[in-house]
Amino acid sequence: MRTTHIISIIIIPFMFFTSCDLLNKETGLTSAEIVEGLKTALNVGTDSSSTKLSKVNGYFKDQAIKILLPPEAQVILDNKNNQYFQQLGITAKIDAQLEKVIESINRSAEEAAKESAPIFKKAITNLTITDGLSILNGKNPSTTKATSVNEFDSLAATNYLKTQTFTDLSTVFSTPMNKSLDKDLGLGFSTNQAWTTLSSLYNNGVDLYNGANILGLYSNLNKVNSVDLGTYCTNKALDGLFLKVGLEEKKIRKNPYDWAIDIIRKVFGSVSK
Repeated sequence: MRTTHIISIIIIPFMFFTSCDLLNKETGLTSAEIVEGLKTALNVGTDSSSTKLSKVNGYFKDQAIKILLPPEAQVILDNKNNQYFQQLGITAKIDAQLEKVIESINRSAEEAAKESAPIFKKAITNLTITDGLSILNGKNPSTTKATSVNEFDSLAATNYLKTQTFTDLSTVFSTPMNKSLDKDLGLGFSTNQAWTTLSSLYNNGVDLYNGANILGLYSNLNKVNSVDLGTYCTNKALDGLFLKVGLEEKKIRKNPYDWAIDIIRKVFGSVSK
């Protein structure tokens, strides 16, 4: 009985310390503190990014994240300067409409960004981080890319969030984005209307051109295919948001003491780069 009691004294504390959050020798932090610091940094980054991008020209005037035409529009760009189109005045109309579509797409992204903060916050709250120390030290455990042992990824937390949540975020973020695409955001038309006008202008021109080419002297032109503008804009808008979140992560890593948030100072200050 005495032997059993002694064994219990030895084993129980061992079980307690292995199941609880042990202090990391490298940083002096517990795993829970590291995870809290990472999630706090991501929340700070997404809040800041959402605020910046939801302003007028947040996307439109930022060349790094400005959303351009979807790939389906390439056929329009390739053929809009066709001599026949120019003679009929179609080229000028298409050029004018192209600018309207691009601006309206970015206005829709800016409008949708207003609702992105709570969507990101929920994703971050639900994010499971099993290797916080690795992420803190600039390694994204979700990537399969081979990296040097000494290579430091200053976007590790952002990239981890993206790899773990992008698909789910796309589904949720598509709701505010599709609403934005249907709105007149001060331009006199919605993004969907602008795209419909552009594709109709081009396709009508193609009908005229192909109809005039009855002798088959030239190759007929292809019409523009239908496009899932909601999915395209959602993914591009999220790409822009993640890019900005990454920039905020870099700022935090570089100068963690610039933030008046104790957990950020404590966690990132332990390994600041």
